Amino acid sequence: MTNPQILIFVILAAMMGLFLWGRFRHDVVALAALLACVISGLVPSGLAFAGFGHPAVITVACVLVLSQGLRNTGAVDWLARSILPRDAGRITTLLALIGLGAALSGFMNNVGAMALLMPIAVQLSGRLDLKPGQILMPLAFGTILGGMTTLVGTPPNLIVSGFREEAGLGQFAMFDFAPVGVAVATLGVLFVAVIGWRLVPARKSAAGADFDTGTYLTEVRVPENGKAVGLTLRGFEAEIEDSGAQIVGLVRNEVRMTAPHGARHIHAGDVLVLQADVDALAEALSVFGIKLEAHESGSDGKDETAEDASENTSKAANAETAISDADKVEDAEESDERDEDIVLRELAILPGSTIVGRSAIDLRLRTRYGLNLLAVSREGRQPQARLRKLKLKSGDLLLMQGPAEMMAEFINDTGCVPLGERELRIPDKRMAIIAGAIMLGAIGIVTLGLLPAPVGFALGVLASMLLRTVPLRKIYTTIDWPIIVLLAALIPVAGAMQTTGAAELLARFLVGTIAQGNPVAALAVVLITTMFLSDVMNNAATAAILCPIALGIAATLGVNPDSFLMAVAIGASCAFLTPIGHQNNTLILGPGGFRFGDYWRLGLLVEVCVFRRIRPPIPTTSGHLFRGIRPPVTRCREAAYFGYQS
Repeated sequence: MTNPQILIFVILAAMMGLFLWGRFRHDVVALAALLACVISGLVPSGLAFAGFGHPAVITVACVLVLSQGLRNTGAVDWLARSILPRDAGRITTLLALIGLGAALSGFMNNVGAMALLMPIAVQLSGRLDLKPGQILMPLAFGTILGGMTTLVGTPPNLIVSGFREEAGLGQFAMFDFAPVGVAVATLGVLFVAVIGWRLVPARKSAAGADFDTGTYLTEVRVPENGKAVGLTLRGFEAEIEDSGAQIVGLVRNEVRMTAPHGARHIHAGDVLVLQADVDALAEALSVFGIKLEAHESGSDGKDETAEDASENTSKAANAETAISDADKVEDAEESDERDEDIVLRELAILPGSTIVGRSAIDLRLRTRYGLNLLAVSREGRQPQARLRKLKLKSGDLLLMQGPAEMMAEFINDTGCVPLGERELRIPDKRMAIIAGAIMLGAIGIVTLGLLPAPVGFALGVLASMLLRTVPLRKIYTTIDWPIIVLLAALIPVAGAMQTTGAAELLARFLVGTIAQGNPVAALAVVLITTMFLSDVMNNAATAAILCPIALGIAATLGVNPDSFLMAVAIGASCAFLTPIGHQNNTLILGPGGFRFGDYWRLGLLVEVCVFRRIRPPIPTTSGHLFRGIRPPVTRCREAAYFGYQS
């Protein structure tokens, strides 16, 4: 071995050791490896950060932004409600949930798909009489499997495609991974949904750090021609039963009815007083397409003026009318200015707060701060007053909506305390359709080959910014920067393996010593090695390290490199044995109450299923191998994969 080869192997060994140790974050380790390569002269200083402009890195960042648009607008929530059965048994429900997770993972980042479906899985666990972890682990594995099916489903696929292009073979198309990925994902989803969930330890959730804000009291107005019109209150509650929300009051013709009879029919224009956990509000609103009362400009002023008139307080009525008029003018002038900066926050009222004993009208929230009071949570009893007439007390929790800067000003002025930030979203059907159309449009552009993947998805991000499916202030915060730095740092390191000849040297060792020159055995070695490494280090890092080796092995054997690249892509996504191999496994560690050793019982069987499904067939004669190692006709889909049986 030459000195550069020795150096790169030492750096790689140290990097893998640090990955396994887990003391430092993956992106920190990758950046240290890159700088070590630059200092030692293995990577030219001018190319040290060229990885940040790599097509795979750009595409990953863009897909993360587009996925956030689907999450913000409630598009995936609507899809989940449409697909998941309401009264089915365990197997059917698990199949639907895990299948949905796998399907979503093919077209959005699989970590985003997992984060979207986690709350739904936890809710379903109670209905199915299972521990949350018994649904969360199969769902996590399903989303990982679904990422194998398309180019954008998971970062390893994009990395493999990038290395294929650098090798002069061109990039993989959007669905070149489908012939193998769909078959593997289908088998894996069926296994974990029918059998695998039974192997998951039934542990109590360890996610005790989440705070419980109790239930919020909020008001929603039934629109004209809404789905809820004509239903009884009992029927309405039956439809939103899964959300845990319940009707505690009804306002009709300015008259409030407390605990209305369940047989009473709902009319257009009615205001329903709902009690629900904040996380369930979005689902309760989405079922019937209704909106929070505070969302409708001017409605508050109208209702409250009528109430004040009924109380014969003309001064208050006049003041409230003025407030309503001012709100309308202010909304018209500032709506464009605020659109990109609207946030939802939960605030707690401290005993010494200046708003104790005052209502939203007294505070003039709309005119002074441009804020909406959406809901109030008060432990002990249900408030009887209308939401914006409610006298606030210390200990109340407020769900507020408005511009971020004005929210901060309100907090400073009143002495309220913001609760720990968690993602809150109010569904918007129109924006959900726009977000879905943008994602489908970007996928269509890339699939038809009209634009390269980075450009096509960057165009989708631009559309998201212009149409505000993702607020401008969140465009950069939605990107998982540790993953971006990890990928950008490892790409030059992987390039150093090729330029120093280390990849070719290692490839010859694997082929000559372990595989004994047999292409089928060499393919199995690549697949098993990748699967093992992805369990103990980041899957994107595994793909970046193994791609040069896979290309070297294919060149040494003189066979089609596509099969070996596909083995790396599939193997890098098979991180089922540990909680550190894939972010989806890490996400469920706390909510599922899992320990480090809980993953391998189900994970090992899933990896065996994957290997058996895509294993290379044993050649019957010395001249007949599998079609996957013959030179490809055009692209990977024309070259049969290792699932082919002779």
